[in-house]
Amino acid sequence: MEYVYSALLLHSAEKEVNEENVTAILTAAGVTADAGRVKALVAALDGADFDAAIEAATTAPVAVAGGAAPAAEAAEAPVEEEEEDEGVSEEEAAAGLGALFG
Repeated sequence: MEYVYSALLLHSAEKEVNEENVTAILTAAGVTADAGRVKALVAALDGADFDAAIEAATTAPVAVAGGAAPAAEAAEAPVEEEEEDEGVSEEEAAAGLGALFG
């Protein structure tokens, strides 16, 4: 995660995201930089549009807010299951679970 943070910090400071700069940020933060990971990060971010990615990340929580309705439906589901499971006692259920652990 600190590798990605270093790239974001460099972008924010309007510096070039390259191996030397990423390594310098990591070293300054007290992280021992793995040259292979730094090289892979820089290669993966080559030509990336940081501003678009940041914008997409900041608007993502809005899409999650629409998920409240299924949660309400899920809360109703256990009520239906309780009616179906009336024939199984707690002891029988516990015995069945015990079989899982040998």
